[in-house]
Amino acid sequence: MRADARRNREKVLRAAFEAFASEGLSVPVHEIARRAGVGTGTVSRHFPTKESLCEAIVLSRMERLVDAARAFSEEREPGDALAAFFAFVVDEGALDHGLGEALRGGGFDVAAVRGTGHDVVATLGELLGAAQRAGEIRDDVDAADLKALMEGCMTRERGGTDEAARRRTVAVVLAGLRPA
Repeated sequence: MRADARRNREKVLRAAFEAFASEGLSVPVHEIARRAGVGTGTVSRHFPTKESLCEAIVLSRMERLVDAARAFSEEREPGDALAAFFAFVVDEGALDHGLGEALRGGGFDVAAVRGTGHDVVATLGELLGAAQRAGEIRDDVDAADLKALMEGCMTRERGGTDEAARRRTVAVVLAGLRPA
């Protein structure tokens, strides 16, 4: 790729990253092009569809989440690793509208990340299984339950403006996940 094409691609990715984070995945391509200072044709040359642009942005976000999960699992006991990851994902999803939408299944097919090594739901299931085997999380909870609880916590506090409310909600959920 030529240097100018590489620079334009980076401009588009940066503009899309910021637009999706602040406004969600529904931001039109022409608006992303405007913010990047390029034409819509430039966006289309790098990302033939809006879905391909969304996928590039969301995959980078998912990679960050999965990397965090791995770090938590290496540094902490299984139950604490799951709790830290849960809170981290809720924080990220509450502050980043596009990521929150993608995790909730709006505007992006989360199944697209399967097999990429960036599957947040599979990673959540792995952390959950380890925590359950260690007796630190209830046995009657599955990854789909946790994902729904995360979505609820994100929805409770969209926009990231009330961190105390988000922390309180996450604390209540995590307490409920512990065995009786």
